[in-house]
Order: sequence, then C-alpha cells, then structure tokens
Amino acid sequence: MKKLISLCAVILLAATGIALAAPKTIILATTTSTQDSGLLDVLVPQFEKESGYKIKTISVGSGQAMKMGEKGEADVLLVHSPEAEQKFMTGGFGVTRRLVMHNDFVIVGPTSDPARVKTAKNSVDALQRIAKSGALFASRGDNSGTHAKEKGLWKGAGISPDGQKWYQQTGLGMGQTLNVAAEKKGYTLTDRATFLALKKNLGLVILSEGDSKLLNIYHVIEINPAKWPKINAAGGKSFADFMVAKKTQETIGRFGVEKFGAPLFFPDAGKNPASLGL
Repeated sequence: MKKLISLCAVILLAATGIALAAPKTIILATTTSTQDSGLLDVLVPQFEKESGYKIKTISVGSGQAMKMGEKGEADVLLVHSPEAEQKFMTGGFGVTRRLVMHNDFVIVGPTSDPARVKTAKNSVDALQRIAKSGALFASRGDNSGTHAKEKGLWKGAGISPDGQKWYQQTGLGMGQTLNVAAEKKGYTLTDRATFLALKKNLGLVILSEGDSKLLNIYHVIEINPAKWPKINAAGGKSFADFMVAKKTQETIGRFGVEKFGAPLFFPDAGKNPASLGL
C-alpha cells in the first residue's frame, strides 16, 4: 500500500513538474530571414539568459507563421508582411502588434546580368526587364512576407508571372531560394540581411536596390489568449517586451556591423509608423 501511495506521489509530482515546466517554453513563429541572417542566434540566447524562458523557434514564411498564430500553435510572432499582419489583428488573433525594426529588399542576380537589371531605374523597371528577357526568376512562392512583397511588385509592373516558363516558384525559404537562383544563374528578390549573410557562397550580386517600394518592416505580435487559452501568453508578452526593449534595440542596431561594415537591421521600436511610410 505504501509503495502504491509512493508511486502515485511520484506520478503526481512528475505531472505537476511537467505542468510547471511547460509555460517556461515559448513557441516563436518567425520569418526565415531572422533565422537565416543569424540575428536570432544572437537574440535568443540573450533573451533566455535574462528571462529564464526557453525559446522554440519555428522559422517559416510570415504567412505560415500567422497561420500558426490563427490556430494557437505559437505564442508570439516576429513577421514582416504588414498588410497580412493588419488582417491578422483585425481578425482578433493578436492582442498587440509592435514595430521592431526594418531593413530592405534587393533584387539579386548573376554577374552576367542578362536582363540588364543593373541599369534599371527602379524595381518595377527591373522586373519588367527580367520578364521581357525571359531570364529565370526564382520566387519563394510560399506566402511569406517576401513573396507578398514580390507579388505586389509584379502587380505594380503590370506583369502576371504565374505560369511563365522563366518564373519558378521554389516553395522554399529565403536561403534555399537564393541557392536555387545561384545554381540556375537566375534572379530573385531577397531581404538584404539574408543575402549578405549568405552571399559568400552564392555568386550573386545586388542589381537593384534603394527603391522606396523595397522597404522591409518587422513587427512582433502577441497571440490572443482569449482565442487560445492554452498558449503561453505571459511568455509571448515577455519576448515581445524584450524585442522592443532599449538594450535589445541596441543589439539589433549593431548586428552585422563588425562583419559587413553596416547593420543588417535598423531598430524602430517606439517610432511613429508613419515615419517609415506605413
């Protein structure tokens, strides 16, 4: 009898331990660029050390990250697809959406530049030249923030690339799509941070940049516990607070300077979104 009671006590303590331990893990659904650029390799250990939480990072496109949020499969999001984010918030899936940072998108391609993108006057002109030349363009095709930006640019250029022989949708993340473009000597749209982090082995160069249409803005979103009571709302808030904290923003502003001579992201917490064109 005593053994049975002891066994029950052990099981109860173990179950209690699991229940207590579970909220210490935070599920972060984030765009691939924050992972591929190496930024999260710096920020996550810093957050875990300061907070006592453990982060489980799921690196996917922003669209897929928001789908996870809609299903209660994540506690917090770090994404870069403003229009889709606004719909997410309107749907009541998020409780806060805070500006974190920005960088920009660039169009990259082979040094031979068969479509003469280097001399294009802007990103729209660049895409028109690629379409006219029939040179391969590798699209992520994954409903990510980058893919959403790309589709908007094609629309602005008056071009419907779907189904064209020169247009290839990879269904992959940014790093892998860059590899496809490099292997096939094609063009692609990428966030600058991921490209700079990986360019050493790609053989691709930046051919179109600096267009205001290429701005790339990141927000951190806490998932609504009213819709998903079992999520780690406290942990999600802790991470969101961390991302906009002064110390973290300073870390973001320094990231990439030592290796590339310039930051890969620019901190924006507390800024008026209108100042970024939002």
